[in-house]
Amino acid sequence: MNTVLITGANRGLGLEFSRQYAQAGWKVIACCRSVEQAEDLKKLAVTHDVELQKLDVTKESDINELAIALNGRPIDHLILNAGVLGEKCANLGEMTQSGWLEVLTINTVAPALLIQALRENVAASELKTIAGISTRVSSLDDNGSGGMYSYRASKVALNQILVSAARNLADQGIKTIALHPGWVQTDMGGEGALFTVEQSVTGLRKVIGELTLEDSGCFRVFDGSSVAW
Repeated sequence: MNTVLITGANRGLGLEFSRQYAQAGWKVIACCRSVEQAEDLKKLAVTHDVELQKLDVTKESDINELAIALNGRPIDHLILNAGVLGEKCANLGEMTQSGWLEVLTINTVAPALLIQALRENVAASELKTIAGISTRVSSLDDNGSGGMYSYRASKVALNQILVSAARNLADQGIKTIALHPGWVQTDMGGEGALFTVEQSVTGLRKVIGELTLEDSGCFRVFDGSSVAW
């Protein structure tokens, strides 16, 4: 049985990742800030092999405690999904240092620390894959409108982390990928978004599953197409 660990697993893309992997027969380690309040995950765990783990990605202590709890357990797919849009730090005239640090802590620093903490778990697995949920708006080539300052910048930094990890972990057979999930109907994407979470995650899982070492460190859309950096 393969194992997937998903951050931000209690809603949106994270919840759908958990549901689809569980239904496909995977062992799912679903991480969220409050296990007690994760009602949908708890329902999923009644009928499928889903393990809930407390993880507030803003707390380094939680990341370290998770690594201790999972010591020696292989993780085939590590999906770094937890993220924030940073609406309060999106435009000139409203940015603050505290707003920037909140977005960077969640979108950039936490994924880096999780890769650091769980890289041996991934290396011990069969599939050895790390996937980070990025966004097309992190593309420098695609920035035609400006704005979204903290979100764009935090995801550009995430992309660089994933590329660096692809280089540094290749000797262990680990491969990484940055993913654009599309404009999805989640709390972040809104009801007017183009794609359902089912459509997005179905595509994302396929792209993750087909990743090779030769393509490690790439940037892909959920339909498999490439995004310019």
